Amino acid sequence: MNLLAALMVAALTPAPTPVAPEYVALGDSYAAGVGANREACGRSTAAHPELFAARRGMTLVFAACSGATTAEVLAQTGRITSETSLVTVTVGGNDAGFASVMVSCVLSTDAGCGNRVATAERFIRDELPARLAGVGAAVRERTSAPVVVLGYPRLFEPTGWCGLSEAKRAALNRAADLLDETARAWAEDDGFVFGDVREAFAGHGVCGRDPWVNNVSIPVGDSYHPNAAGHRDGYLPVLERVAP
Repeated sequence: MNLLAALMVAALTPAPTPVAPEYVALGDSYAAGVGANREACGRSTAAHPELFAARRGMTLVFAACSGATTAEVLAQTGRITSETSLVTVTVGGNDAGFASVMVSCVLSTDAGCGNRVATAERFIRDELPARLAGVGAAVRERTSAPVVVLGYPRLFEPTGWCGLSEAKRAALNRAADLLDETARAWAEDDGFVFGDVREAFAGHGVCGRDPWVNNVSIPVGDSYHPNAAGHRDGYLPVLERVAP
């Protein structure tokens, strides 16, 4: 009788609800979704981490925040837990002075823009790799889960009118390429996967007919950041392709 009662109780007890895999999104404004209807800390429900988590049925720990440098992302790694099954990170642009570079290029001459970009490029080559390695070490201290490093798009199409000369656009795109190749090298060194979004955004930069990157806009902080289409059609497909 006791055995029968136990079997009946077991049959009537609902099975525990499966726990969704935990996905931790680290990084700066490009990870947070600034430029795509942002909310607190620049995060947006239209950002690629939100879209990816929903598509994969994952629990999102959205730690990315506008303005984050590698130092802030080091703090964000504290959100990684033993339950984390995937980490993504986009970082480095703020360390290289992205905002001041853009202000200089919008307001100065071609030569002034070129000089400011050259300063940022020296930083990317000489100092950024060590900072990125520090982020990688902090992530690996907390988890052995797969890590995807997502890069940055080239912001501008080379032709067409949009308020910046072709010389300025070429300099800024060159800096984006250097930043991406530096991030790729970091990912390879640390055993992470690199997601290169440049090809996905090709033809959709500022000055293009169908831009996925905002031109100068209001609020000003949304300027030169991917819009909702950039996250949905640019970042998301790359993340889906490279994430396990």
